[in-house]
Amino acid sequence: MTKFVAEVASNHNKDIKRCLEFIDISANIGCNAVKFQLFKIEELFAPEILRKSEFHRKRKSWELPIEFLPELYNRCLAQNLEFACTPFYLAAVEELYPYVSFYKIASYEILWKDLLIECARTKKPVVLSTGMATLDEIREAVNTLKKNGCEDLTLLHCVSSYPTKIKECNLAFIETLREEFNCKVGWSDHCVSEAVIFRAIHRWKAEIIEFHLDIDGKGEEFSFGHCWLPQKIEKVIKWTKQGIEADGSFKKLLTKNEIEERNWRADPIDGLRPLKLYRR
Repeated sequence: MTKFVAEVASNHNKDIKRCLEFIDISANIGCNAVKFQLFKIEELFAPEILRKSEFHRKRKSWELPIEFLPELYNRCLAQNLEFACTPFYLAAVEELYPYVSFYKIASYEILWKDLLIECARTKKPVVLSTGMATLDEIREAVNTLKKNGCEDLTLLHCVSSYPTKIKECNLAFIETLREEFNCKVGWSDHCVSEAVIFRAIHRWKAEIIEFHLDIDGKGEEFSFGHCWLPQKIEKVIKWTKQGIEADGSFKKLLTKNEIEERNWRADPIDGLRPLKLYRR
């Protein structure tokens, strides 16, 4: 069964009530996990960037207050959801440890071995996005994680464009990740296309679908164009689960209706329905 992970990112607007609403809505639309991001702007961007760029300084308002974590975790428990978070500074790994079901490492941090090591040493599952990375860079990150104790790893193929064009998705790379690293694989979506999600699941066997969620179009990141609204992604999740229900088994199983209809097949002698024996 494909796991759906709702990425809140910075759409929480630093409002605890809004954060909890994200969790409740994610549960209602059929998600398996909700993911937040934990960063401090001064530990995310170099000081010379913050001095020069007001755009980056304004992201201070995007920070998730660390005091929110216990309440978010407890709400996820109550809603039978996994709580996950992306650490963007080293101390965040320990701060998140009591709460997260798994750590998510963002594509932008794939080269930062110290962060990979800190997450791996916790022995908790790690989900790693691979946007922008070459296969060699992914291999180096995977080796770092495994050497330091990560035994439950999922690699997410993604394209670090916001939004991503459908022709740029290159979903076939999901299979490359599976064959190369022999681990769970999935798709981190930035294109907001039902067709792409279905293709990732049904053709390329994505085991996790991560998508950016906004609940009302008022989140900080919604205007970028890569966020789903609940009513749209709910249909995707519902249809995916319905499709899986149709899989059945590899055996030829006759339904009750088929058993009743068997006598109404064309008789092999004269080609007429029903079977001769049944005509009497």
